[in-house]
Amino acid sequence: MALIKPNRLIGDRAFYKTLLMVALPIMLQNGITEFVSLLDNVMIGHTGTEQYNAVVIVNQLVFVYVICVFGSIAGAGIFSAQFHGHGDHEGVRNAFRFKLYAAGAVVLIGALVFGFGGEQLISLYLNDAEEGVDLALTTEYGLKYLHIIMICMVPHALSMVYASSLRETGKTIPPMVAGCVALIVNLIGNYLLIFGNFGLPELGVQGAAIATAAARFVEFAILVVYTHGNKKKNPFAKGLYRTLLLPRELIGKIAVKGLPLLLNEVMWSGGMAVLAQCYSLRGTEAVGAYGITSTMSNMFGIAMIALGNAVAIMVGQKLGAGEIEEAKITDSRLIFTSTAACAVIGGIMALSAPLFPQLFSEVSEESRALAVQMIRIAGVILPFNAFAHSTYFTLRSGGRSLFVFAFDSGFMWFLCVPLALILGHLTDIPLVPMYGIVLSLELVKCIIGFFFVKSGFWAKNLIKE
Repeated sequence: MALIKPNRLIGDRAFYKTLLMVALPIMLQNGITEFVSLLDNVMIGHTGTEQYNAVVIVNQLVFVYVICVFGSIAGAGIFSAQFHGHGDHEGVRNAFRFKLYAAGAVVLIGALVFGFGGEQLISLYLNDAEEGVDLALTTEYGLKYLHIIMICMVPHALSMVYASSLRETGKTIPPMVAGCVALIVNLIGNYLLIFGNFGLPELGVQGAAIATAAARFVEFAILVVYTHGNKKKNPFAKGLYRTLLLPRELIGKIAVKGLPLLLNEVMWSGGMAVLAQCYSLRGTEAVGAYGITSTMSNMFGIAMIALGNAVAIMVGQKLGAGEIEEAKITDSRLIFTSTAACAVIGGIMALSAPLFPQLFSEVSEESRALAVQMIRIAGVILPFNAFAHSTYFTLRSGGRSLFVFAFDSGFMWFLCVPLALILGHLTDIPLVPMYGIVLSLELVKCIIGFFFVKSGFWAKNLIKE
């Protein structure tokens, strides 16, 4: 069996050096992002339960939007990595241009949805308020936060286009630097504007939103200046905007591979939003508990995210260069590394679960107690998340979009969502066992993913085709 041969699981020094060069900047950026997000949530938590719940709910909605942007550019990203591996700079340019159109369409749709349906979307997550919690006030805070966040939708999407293209061409450090600077701006802005320090107005959730918007503009500016100011290092930037026309044949190819990926991200992120809504049926204390758990899961999941991106980049470039067997071996090693690392990280997460909810002192004690149990469950499941996540990027690297769709959003909507809806609406099962049962479905997904990866059918050179 290919996946259990030691020489296919353990790489040499050159492999791990390359992996660190690709994954470490992404890991550092994600780590700082999640740390700042943690501080954001802690600071917002100190302003009151309504404010905290409002931000948790809106961030869940914004998460769906961000994932949709990611999905819209994913198809072009497959070709971008393979074009770079093939040495075709014009191909990378065209993939970038495609991303601009795709991301622009998502921004437009997202702005319309948030602009006209924001209040209705927020209200879906507000059920059975705990004593002392004002649902109307929570909705008001949520709308204030959302309307300011909408200002940075365009620069955020464009930053994702630039950052993804840089990573696909082997430049992982500049996006990390841009992200880190932006996060520092975000953190300082939060400190100044949430609580009104140094004589500035105390704006609460609006201050948090303004800080986030400012950070997105800074990130975008840094990425643009680096990309176009270093054209020798970024040959795809030469003549990038000379034309926005795309070869008709390439449009068709990217669309065929990209549309299922876009639909997948839309449906997967929508499924996550439905799961969160099902958990919220257990009361507003469940919203707080799920918010804390999600924050900590994201913090401990940075290695998983970075190593998944490494699969897309390293395996994609080898496929583009025509090194099919080497791509398969690299993929096996990356999956093993991610799963093993997350087994250790998940164990630490589960053992330290009682510590983190105490940071959210203004959130209700019941929410914090529920979060402790949910974080433990998430820690146990983390290595299975890592295996499934790597499998997703394996299928994507070879352009197997339909299988990605079935594996990811198909699994979500045929198993996870129906189960959550049944448990949430038709039973009185408490939040924690409900969360654990839904999360345990990841084991089934891993079994399916194992056979997908082992078959090797995903390893395709799209450029040669």
